[in-house]
Amino acid sequence: MSRQDDEEFEPIEGLPRLLPAGERILWQGRPTWRALALHTFQSGWVAAYFALLGGVRAVNVAQSGKGLAAAAFAGVSVVPLAALCIGLLVFLSVLHARATVYTITNRRVVMRFGVALPMSFNLPYKRIGAADLHARADGNGDIALQLAGPGRLAYLHLWPHTRPWRFARSQPMLRGIADARAVATLLAEAVASWSAAAPSGDVGPVAGDGEAAARAGLGPTLATANQA
Repeated sequence: MSRQDDEEFEPIEGLPRLLPAGERILWQGRPTWRALALHTFQSGWVAAYFALLGGVRAVNVAQSGKGLAAAAFAGVSVVPLAALCIGLLVFLSVLHARATVYTITNRRVVMRFGVALPMSFNLPYKRIGAADLHARADGNGDIALQLAGPGRLAYLHLWPHTRPWRFARSQPMLRGIADARAVATLLAEAVASWSAAAPSGDVGPVAGDGEAAARAGLGPTLATANQA
């Protein structure tokens, strides 16, 4: 596993250098900014907070006897601040979506991201112990990758492309991708094909066992898939 600064020139978008012989791209994609805004930057909860704040202010003014007009004004007075905060979150979501490229090849997963400081993370299949799919009703979703072996990646280096609250052993996450279930199935099949063809010394603790891989979420059925 390696981390490197993204080069100014990418021979292939999302990849810091040309693929070696025998490696090919199976899928590339980006997060959708709407999914990032809602589920990563929590713009929905921010909107709900300001709605509650406006309601409380309106009720307090109404109970003080200042009249409905004053109560309504007190309630809507939070709208400009709410719009500013939500607009900032949406803007950050768009920036991160445009700066991110996820790549799945027949040998690894590559994550290129970073608005101010672009970076690339290479995740060879032998280092991926399991994958967890969180699919949503609209089709988008997240795929978290559990890493096998002693190496670790810093949570802050990966954020926001990491599974929330997993600080001790951070899990890289493909966030907010469209048609997440199909991408997860493709990843599972790619790992299964790689493990079948790889020399025994290169096969990781999960990927080398087809039955164990299926239980862990790397089999063709992606057993750990969830629906939300």
